[in-house]
Amino acid sequence: MAGHVSGNGFPMMNNGSKGDLIKVVDDLCEPGSYHLVYHRANHDIAMPSIEDLNDIVNKLKSVLFPGYFAHSDLRPETMKYYIGSTLDAVLTDLAEQIKRGECFSCPDGPEASCGECDQRARQKANRFLLALPRIRHLLALDAQAAYNGDPAARGVGEAVFCYPSMAALTNYRIAHELHRLEVQLIPRIITEMAHSTTGIDIHPGARIGESLFIDHGTGTVIGETCIIGNCVRIYQGVTLGAKHFPLDEEGLPIKGIPRHPIVEDGVIIYSGATILGRVTIGRGAEIGGNVWVTQDVPAGARIVQGKAEEVLFNDGAGI
Repeated sequence: MAGHVSGNGFPMMNNGSKGDLIKVVDDLCEPGSYHLVYHRANHDIAMPSIEDLNDIVNKLKSVLFPGYFAHSDLRPETMKYYIGSTLDAVLTDLAEQIKRGECFSCPDGPEASCGECDQRARQKANRFLLALPRIRHLLALDAQAAYNGDPAARGVGEAVFCYPSMAALTNYRIAHELHRLEVQLIPRIITEMAHSTTGIDIHPGARIGESLFIDHGTGTVIGETCIIGNCVRIYQGVTLGAKHFPLDEEGLPIKGIPRHPIVEDGVIIYSGATILGRVTIGRGAEIGGNVWVTQDVPAGARIVQGKAEEVLFNDGAGI
């Protein structure tokens, strides 16, 4: 046994005294210790639920890719009923999570008046559902790009069902629409859910065009203010990041300013490349593997590492 409970409710530790544990508890309850990492629910509204958001995303995947997820025997004649009932449940559940995210992020805290919060959350959830046909269109183009871009793919369905690129882009395109609607916190949770399973880190604020394929994908990072055009292909380990963070008068990073790359149509970025800052990679350019880029690249250019040279040293000469 690890220990037993004493008369005043504190567990006794085998290798320590009750006084040791009381001191630990006192230290952890000191306001100076927890003020940066403590959250108290505003208006008794619970925090967003990752479990519920995962369920919402899974329901949306079953609607966006009918037959692939949830009910594999879905037929055209029954599709309308399934999609209708599923989206009705999503509307209610998503509105609740949006409300929780808004309350969590409320700058005014418990003193704020939230009488219209439920209505605003449901309006945003409804506006999100109206965007689902466009989201499906973009995801269909992403799936086609994955099939076209990978000679190992045996069909578009394999890309939809198996490829981490599609899993990450599905969560991203859902989250990005919520981000556009100025939903708080929820978009970031949804993209981080995909990040944790695929290793592909896409900020919901990034603007990504049609037909993106992230081949393999592990370790790929796409920052908040990135703009990616159409028909772009990115390989594993690519970073589209910020070069530096301008600071305000208090020495803190200034939020929201453009600081990530612009990648134009038809660009290919090979594995391990790092592109930093608000630079533009011109249409049709190719960025080779493990290249470090911090300046604009002209359209059609091909940026590669310098060729390796073989150098022989005799008896330590040149060392």
